[in-house]
Amino acid sequence: MALKPHSIQFFVLRCCFIFAPRVLNLQPQIPNPTTPMTASKPLFFASILCLLLVSGLIDRRPATAEPPTYDVVVYGGTSAGVIAAVQAKKMDKSVVLVGPDRHLGGLTSGGLGWTDTGNKGVIGGLARDFYHRIWQKYQRPENWPHQTLDEYGNRGQGNRAIDGKNRTMWIFEPHLAEQVFEDYVEEFQIPVHREQWLDRESGVVKTDGKISSIRMLSGETYAGKMFIDATYEGDLMAAAGVQYATGREAGDVYDEKYGGVQTGVLHHHHHFDILDRPVSPYRVPGDPTSGVLPRISTEPPGEKLAGDHRIQAYCFRMCLTNHDPNRVPFAKPDGYDASQYELLARIYQAGFDETFDKFDPIPNHKTDTNNHGPFSTDNIGYNYDYPDASYERREEILREHETYQKGWLYFLCTDPRVPDDVRTEMQTWGLAKDEFIDNGHWPHQLYIREARRMVGMYVMTENELLKRRPTPNSVGMGSYAMDSHNVQRYITPEGYVQNEGDIGVSTKGPYEISYGSLVPKREDCTNLLVPVCVSSSHIAFGSIRMEPVFMILGQSAATSAVQAIDEEIAVQDVRYSKLRERLEADGQVLTYEPKSAGK
Repeated sequence: MALKPHSIQFFVLRCCFIFAPRVLNLQPQIPNPTTPMTASKPLFFASILCLLLVSGLIDRRPATAEPPTYDVVVYGGTSAGVIAAVQAKKMDKSVVLVGPDRHLGGLTSGGLGWTDTGNKGVIGGLARDFYHRIWQKYQRPENWPHQTLDEYGNRGQGNRAIDGKNRTMWIFEPHLAEQVFEDYVEEFQIPVHREQWLDRESGVVKTDGKISSIRMLSGETYAGKMFIDATYEGDLMAAAGVQYATGREAGDVYDEKYGGVQTGVLHHHHHFDILDRPVSPYRVPGDPTSGVLPRISTEPPGEKLAGDHRIQAYCFRMCLTNHDPNRVPFAKPDGYDASQYELLARIYQAGFDETFDKFDPIPNHKTDTNNHGPFSTDNIGYNYDYPDASYERREEILREHETYQKGWLYFLCTDPRVPDDVRTEMQTWGLAKDEFIDNGHWPHQLYIREARRMVGMYVMTENELLKRRPTPNSVGMGSYAMDSHNVQRYITPEGYVQNEGDIGVSTKGPYEISYGSLVPKREDCTNLLVPVCVSSSHIAFGSIRMEPVFMILGQSAATSAVQAIDEEIAVQDVRYSKLRERLEADGQVLTYEPKSAGK
């Protein structure tokens, strides 16, 4: 019997001892250590104890009760995490979805409503079902409070699914995406434990190469037969002792043309060569002795193709609106410093005119606003330590990004160095009042474009994505370009400012993703799968990192976990032929057939 001295049960029990004699019409007796206990006393104590036990006031579990053991424990409430949990439940396994997230869906419900899809024909299974459910939501008039479906038109990128029946919609509002994820967990009765942070120091218990349980900072413990790390950071994977990489591998590590430092490679419009003239990085233009402007590194960029510690820039995917009844004007953020945006002012002076090019329209007069240009929402160079940082340090990085990005908006609205037409138009925009209502209408998810990447049984590289060599044991497909954002802003030998790391290389059609990229090496762990921080090089991850692909891999990871449970084997020993059979039966697309591709 576990009865804590500070518990409600203990308080009630004490009250019973004091007041029950009157209730039971017993005569109070003065304790006398020399007098034997009368018959009424044991009867009284037994009666009170029985009443408490029957009423459930006393916790009848042993004080050291073990936590329930689930078939599958999914850590991380991202889109991949929700889909993995759904698949495990569909395969009749017990599952729990636990993680630090308050809101389900990660970036899919956190502002990334303009889905990066590539070839939609290779998006099948539960991922396809998610976008079908989005389409269903938008068939309801109540989901068009600020616009009509006819007015919005066909910008939802809708098309028929590969089965020829179920319509899909790929562009959507954040809150509606979150509703779909909440619908999933309610429909499949999946327990969700929110705001539970893994104890990364000592919270992973392993026995004979297998994780037996994970403990949160709250003390909550989750035991399982199989574990899935669906976080953007790969925290469970790392805490379990699985090998991983951060930063960029040198080009010769995996024989990659786009590995490592990529100085001189300018693929998108996110560099300074798009301007009418070069821009000086110095406080006094052309004078190195005057010091360097904020947000420009003074370190050399590194040798071409050399590996480094730098990772893709992060930002928030903002949901903005110029529909006045639903608009919250941009406010001056705490800590605002106009000098942080001096470089932005110089960019406008050098002819930049693409401010609104990535205000991508989503329903109800809203946007998914993403980075665009040499100095935009990407906070270049301020996230290098994020992957391995403590929770406290990560929170500091997140707040720095929020202050920077809100300051960027405020600068564009108010600073006289911004062209009049840009400033005037920006003042018509604001945050959407009906989005992220518990977070000041600001996205609750920072865009973690890249953090840790597992080094597992098989490493996906540009060679597989570009079909230079075959990919073994496909468990899903991607098709978006290898899209890596800038990692640094540096000073060229000529004395000008430049960005580096932004790569956009077409994969020339869909590519297969290997089962081995979801699985750690046998010596690291035998009952863990990783569908987000997959085993991949930096440049290959630039394509794999798309949200539909994470959902695809989440479903495949859960399917593999269930088969490993049923056969009592390690995830490294799952029979691919049987796995493939089940994946295809569930609608996953594992090979590319042009005749069946979607539009």
